[in-house]
Amino acid sequence: MPPHIVQMFEVGTATMMAAREAIKPLHELMRVANVPFDPKIYVPAVRGYYSLSDGRMMSTPFNSSTAVMFYNKDAFRKAGLDPEKPPRTWAELRTCANKIRAANAANIGFTAAWPTWTQFEQFSAIHDTPLATRANGMDGMDAVLMINSPLHIRHVQTLMDMQKEGSFKYGGRDSAGDALFPSGEAAIIHASSGLRARIVREAKFEWGVAMLPYYEDVKGAPKNSIIGGASFWTMTAPKRTPEEYKGVAEFYRFIGQPEIVARWHMETGFLPITFAGYDRVMASGYYKQNPGADLPFRQLTRSEPTENSRGLRLGNMPEIRNIIQEELEKALQGQQSAAESMENAVRRGNVVLRNFERMSRP
Repeated sequence: MPPHIVQMFEVGTATMMAAREAIKPLHELMRVANVPFDPKIYVPAVRGYYSLSDGRMMSTPFNSSTAVMFYNKDAFRKAGLDPEKPPRTWAELRTCANKIRAANAANIGFTAAWPTWTQFEQFSAIHDTPLATRANGMDGMDAVLMINSPLHIRHVQTLMDMQKEGSFKYGGRDSAGDALFPSGEAAIIHASSGLRARIVREAKFEWGVAMLPYYEDVKGAPKNSIIGGASFWTMTAPKRTPEEYKGVAEFYRFIGQPEIVARWHMETGFLPITFAGYDRVMASGYYKQNPGADLPFRQLTRSEPTENSRGLRLGNMPEIRNIIQEELEKALQGQQSAAESMENAVRRGNVVLRNFERMSRP
């Protein structure tokens, strides 16, 4: 007998949707259970990630994060930089990272954790540039990758150039780079907003948080960032009763209450995923006592999501992330150009997408 609820990370959304009869969509569950439900309580960038293109929600958002920029204020001071003025653009970030290295204020000027998430997925959303066709897969499984665009190639080249000059260091795949900031090794990091709790616990220096940088000559930038984290999916079973589904629906209603959302946010560092939850935290004075804790929410809601900043729905995304990391690493090791790395990532990634599409068709 399958469990009533499964927690699945955000890039597993396409896989769960393809499960069809094995899941009971959220909008259907709440209707048949006769439990009041308004999807508009959720922040648009969160709601859109777990919804069909017509707005019907498929799963219940729970632990949501986004990517932000943390920076070492002590290192900024040592390098002669204003600790209250973090870089807004990629040009400013590069200048800051170089000055930090020149002053030996930190061993690493800039690094990034979750490189595919922060430097491709978030990067694409903020610049309103497609990561893939079909609204990043939201509108169909026949999507193809588009990270061989001039902007993506330009960005990979920027990272290559920064590595060569010594202002950037590749921190490794997935969460490997997380440790470089709280330890003081890196002065600037792009990482999950969820890293905040570890930084509070481990950092022996004054630090700040800022929104992710953007290329200021890209029209429309910056847009909202996108979420990471996970959601709850309702599983079906042959002998599952209406009462059981009613219990699941009531649980979802409970965790969506403003006081629960607010408490979860303040105790874990994950985002307040509803407007009412955010208002509850704001009214409590928490953000005045914890400067910057509201910045991930403000970055996530600074614009109405476009089809390029609504999120991703690509099959077997973890495998695609590994492919992008492999090709990026080859570029950073001097084995291929920025353009070659992205062309190879697209070619290999599209094979994964077609395999998923073929396996998921009825």
